[in-house]
Amino acid sequence: MNIVFVEPHFPRNQREFVRALAEAGAHVLGVGETPAEYLDEQLRSWLGHYKQVRSVTDTDEMTAVVRRLQRLVWVDRLEATIEAHVLPAAVVRERTGIPGTSVRTAWLCRDKPSMKEALREAGIRTAASTAADSASQVRSFADRVGYPLILKPREGAGAASTSRVDTEADLEQALAAFGSSVTSIAVEEFIEGHEGFYDTLTLDGHVVLDFSCHYYPGVLEAMRNRWISPQYVSTNRIDGGGLYDEMRRLGQQVVEALGIETSATHMEWFHGPKGLIFSEIGARPPGVGCWDLYSNGNDIDVYRAWADALVHGHVGQRPSRSHAAGIIALRPDRDGRISGYSGLDDIQHRYGQWVIDAHLPEPGTGTQPVEAGYMANAWIRMRHPDYDELRRMLDDVGQSVQVHAH
Repeated sequence: MNIVFVEPHFPRNQREFVRALAEAGAHVLGVGETPAEYLDEQLRSWLGHYKQVRSVTDTDEMTAVVRRLQRLVWVDRLEATIEAHVLPAAVVRERTGIPGTSVRTAWLCRDKPSMKEALREAGIRTAASTAADSASQVRSFADRVGYPLILKPREGAGAASTSRVDTEADLEQALAAFGSSVTSIAVEEFIEGHEGFYDTLTLDGHVVLDFSCHYYPGVLEAMRNRWISPQYVSTNRIDGGGLYDEMRRLGQQVVEALGIETSATHMEWFHGPKGLIFSEIGARPPGVGCWDLYSNGNDIDVYRAWADALVHGHVGQRPSRSHAAGIIALRPDRDGRISGYSGLDDIQHRYGQWVIDAHLPEPGTGTQPVEAGYMANAWIRMRHPDYDELRRMLDDVGQSVQVHAH
């Protein structure tokens, strides 16, 4: 099977998708923005062909490249695993007759107001929302729905440029911050409750592999407060019924409503006074190394399971659910350059056997802003057979380890 894979070099975990496809027996044709000479020998060994393009989101350029490849070999699949690449890849698929996620499905998984409208039509509970092309439309929605509200660019990903507004004054301040650079805004009702996510691998429209994580605290709060050492934790209790059974039923409904066939998915949810409420979905794997946590906690290679679904049409591996696994982000105490760490030796002594890996930038390394995410600065990943004990350990890490900057 010949598979075109979009952007195999950056970010670094992209190589794991290429590795898995090659191990599954695919002939991988890479297309990316990195010059070929920058690819390391190992990555080259997994790629049967590589073509550099100016931009992988330029659909005309990508279409031309894929058509040239089609004149050389039969192309069975074209795959993209980064949020910003999913819709352009779908456009190229439809232009070139390659099976995979459709433009309609990719658009619904990218454009949050359209997504929520389609899900409500399918009877799925989600926040009230709209797409607003003017400040007056935003104000009209606020008058109708009330506060608090969430505002973000219509094609935003994660918590990027997202604002919570609780009053009319907050709303005006948020609208001013968007300025003229954002022409369409996704506006939605704020849902109170615990926030988590549900990640799946689907095959022919059916969920065949799944995992669930919990955020501590919610993403918006975590990305706005430096003093917080935020975590997300993958549970090994997903087979325990209750909320997780409800979440699984909801996830399958979403997959069917949006026409997702064979794909990785990343779904966000809230659980609170209004029950389980669906938030949003991406037709792609989760970011920030989440599949690495799933692999470590479940004694499987999730990347290879994804590749087997694409190449062979089945998934032979089953998750063991042996461990919960999580990551804690460790923020520098200020912006600048990292000067050192405190508390690491104590944590290593207490929990060394449960540490999966860590990223601790050398002193002198420039810091990244808090809103850059969970893996922007220092972080530690851990696992433990008991979910509650893992949560306690991660809390202890957050209280004990300090990242100093100057």
